Amino acid sequence: MPEYAPLNLPDHPKLAQNVVHFARALRKAGLPVGTGRVIDAIRAVEAAGFTERQDFYWTLHACFVSRPEHRAVFHQIFRLYWRDPRYLEHMMSMMLPAVRGVQEDKPAQAAEKRAAEALLEGTAPELPDQPDPPEEELPIEIDASQTASEEQRLRSLDFEQMSTAEIAAAKRMLARLRLPVKPILSRRRMASPRGHRADWGRTLRKAMRQGGEVTSFARSRARPRWPNLVVLCDISGSMSQYSRMVLHFLHAVANEKGDGWARVHAFTFGTELTNITRHLATRDVDQALKAAGSEARDWEGGTRIGQCLHAFNRDWSRRVMGQGAVVLLITDGLDRDPEAGLGREMERLKLSARRLIWLNPLLRWDGFAPKAQGIRAMLPHVDSFRAGHSVQTLEDLALAISQPDDPGEKTRLMRALSEG
Repeated sequence: MPEYAPLNLPDHPKLAQNVVHFARALRKAGLPVGTGRVIDAIRAVEAAGFTERQDFYWTLHACFVSRPEHRAVFHQIFRLYWRDPRYLEHMMSMMLPAVRGVQEDKPAQAAEKRAAEALLEGTAPELPDQPDPPEEELPIEIDASQTASEEQRLRSLDFEQMSTAEIAAAKRMLARLRLPVKPILSRRRMASPRGHRADWGRTLRKAMRQGGEVTSFARSRARPRWPNLVVLCDISGSMSQYSRMVLHFLHAVANEKGDGWARVHAFTFGTELTNITRHLATRDVDQALKAAGSEARDWEGGTRIGQCLHAFNRDWSRRVMGQGAVVLLITDGLDRDPEAGLGREMERLKLSARRLIWLNPLLRWDGFAPKAQGIRAMLPHVDSFRAGHSVQTLEDLALAISQPDDPGEKTRLMRALSEG
C-alpha cells in the first residue's frame, strides 16, 4: 500500500456496522466473504485496535483475503471505502460514461471498476430540478412476444457498436462461454477391458503368474490426449476493440477447469510479437489484461503481419505447436507490407498446425470481398475463415473446432478470388 493517512472518525462511530457494509461490498465484488469471516473481522479489529491505518488494513486483509487474485479487489475497495472521504463522488464520476480522447487522464487500476460497481450497487445520483411526474399516466401496453430479448440482441451486436454498459454485459457473457475440443488418439496405449487390440505383454505376464496358462487376453486402447490452443491476436488500431473482447474470451478458456485444452498459448502482434501466455494464468481478468496490455508496447499501432508471423515461426513454433495444436488467427488481414513474405509465413504456419482457423471482423459486412493484398495472400492457407465481431460468432467458433471439415466462408471467398 502507499502512504497510510490517518482515519477521520466521526464523533459517534459505528465500526461494526461499517465493517459489515465493507464485507458486503467485498462479497458483491466476488470475494467469498461469509458471516463467519465478518464476525472474525470485527473481533480481530477489536483485539488489534483502531489507531493505525496500516494495522487496520492488514487486520481486515487477513480476515477477508484467502487467494492471491483477491488482493487487487480488496485493495481498491478498502481505498475507496476507508481512505477517500469523497469516495462516492469519485466513483460516480468514474462510472458515468463520458466522451474522452484517445488517452484517459487517469487510467483505472486493476479491479477498480469492479470495486466501484460493488460499492455503488443500488445507489443512484440525485438529479436536481427534475419535474414532477404527472399524477395520472395512461398505461402503455407493448406486445413483446415477437421481439428479441436483450441478451439475444447483445449476442449479435457488433463489438464496435456497443455502449459501455453493453460491453460490460458482453464480457460477462464471454466469461461463461466454453470452447470444447475432442481429444486426439495418440500412439501410446493404455489398458482397457473393452479395447480392440490385444496386449500381449500384459497377457504373458499374467500367464506367468498363473503357471504359464493363458486364461484370458488383456486388451488395450489408444490413450487420449488433448491438443494445445495457440492464439495469435492482432492488436493494431483497427482491431483494438475486437482484441479486448477476444482476450476476455481467451482468459475464460485458459482458466477453464476439467478436460479440455492441454494448454492455451496467447500472442499479440502489431508491429512486433508479444507472448502474453503467463498473464492469462492470473485468475482476475482485469489484472491479467492490464498486465498483458502493459507488456504489449504496440497496442493500437501499425500492422506488420508478415514480420510477426516470421518471428513466431522462427522463435516459438517448435515450442508450442507440438502435439497437434489448433491455431486461432484473429486479424483483419490489412497488412502494411503484404509483400514481405506473408504467403510464405502463412504456409509454414499451416504446415505446423493441426488446424488453422482465421477470425476476421470484416466478415460482418455482407459485401465483403478479398480485395486487400494481405487477405489474398493469407486466405489460401487457412482451414476455416470465419467472422469474429460478436458474441454469437465466438460461440460458433466451437462448431469450427469440433467439425474439421467446416471451412466457414473460405469456399465462397476462394471462388470469388478465382473469378476476380
